Amino acid sequence: MNEREAFEFQWPYLASFIGSTEQIEASAVRTGALTRRREVKSADALLRLAMTYGFCGFSLRQTAAYAQSLGFASISDVALLKRLRGCDRWLGELLAHKLSERAGAMPTGAFRLRIVDATTVNRPGTHGTDFRIHVGMNLTSAQIDHVEITDAKGGETLNRFTFIPGDLVLADRGYAHRNGLESVARAGANFIVRTNWQNLPLESPDGSPFDILSALRSLGEAEAGDFAVQFRGPSGKLFPARLVAARRSEPAAAKTRKDATYESKKKGRLVDARTLESAGFFYVLTNVPTEQLAATDVLELYRFRWQIEMNFKDLKSVLDLNNIPAKDPALARSWLYAKLLGAFLIDDLTSRYVSFSPWGYKIQRPTDLDLEASSHSP
Repeated sequence: MNEREAFEFQWPYLASFIGSTEQIEASAVRTGALTRRREVKSADALLRLAMTYGFCGFSLRQTAAYAQSLGFASISDVALLKRLRGCDRWLGELLAHKLSERAGAMPTGAFRLRIVDATTVNRPGTHGTDFRIHVGMNLTSAQIDHVEITDAKGGETLNRFTFIPGDLVLADRGYAHRNGLESVARAGANFIVRTNWQNLPLESPDGSPFDILSALRSLGEAEAGDFAVQFRGPSGKLFPARLVAARRSEPAAAKTRKDATYESKKKGRLVDARTLESAGFFYVLTNVPTEQLAATDVLELYRFRWQIEMNFKDLKSVLDLNNIPAKDPALARSWLYAKLLGAFLIDDLTSRYVSFSPWGYKIQRPTDLDLEASSHSP
């Protein structure tokens, strides 16, 4: 059974992973998604329409015809467009509840590993970035626990995420900014963030400027270097950290230099000699004390960050996430939320509950999910 067949033949089971019929109905009314019942009689039918359009990849006309053929709604494609444009807040709230389920269980061990990243998506006929999807993944449970959709101006920052003591976040150099790192440290959490030689001013423990390139030159072959540093947050407070680095192999360094040269040429400028030199090294900044993680362990942990890259690749290819069919911003948001929500529902059906019960899905209790009490408004 493929994913579209699951939504056709297993719909009651998929909907049960969100909440009871009464809970879904109440949330749709409260958020303004369901205000008229002339063509669409219930929130369940409206949700099914949204998932058919967003997750299954049907056009508006195909979705309307599909609903008519199965008898759960009788609506024109124009009326459907208007309905779905008003569903973005509701679908975002439903998605938030699925994420809160996944974020609820705290793993054991010294750290709860989190990886964060963002990807861009475009509407048809546009160039550049229309939306940016910010995602956090709990690596310990291998589940996405944070999704935020912004416009093109929504930059990558660790401030978007909530961290608690015991968290260890792994992030790429796009997140190596002092304000985000300070927010993680102030939360009592830890980070391992890739950086470069110029975007994050570092100091030596004595307060003098830290020369990254000079430190990197001191590294031997095939060994991890560990340098005590500190950075000053926007508040002016100093935070102790470590620069952990290793030399790249020559093939890896050559590829990095080639990429850096190409990017500089695209921007119409010469590549900086310091950029080419630093390409021979891989280095990250962390505030995890040495007694908790040795330098080699820090570098090994960072390798796991690439798992979220694979998640994005799957979403963009298997779920066709990078081809939004809607030009209207509200409709595009509804499409994106439906696509992500559908992915989680399929995951629930195929992996989370099948192994726990002979009937293959979770029977909802009235208290399992209190959508009416939610104050979340994406």
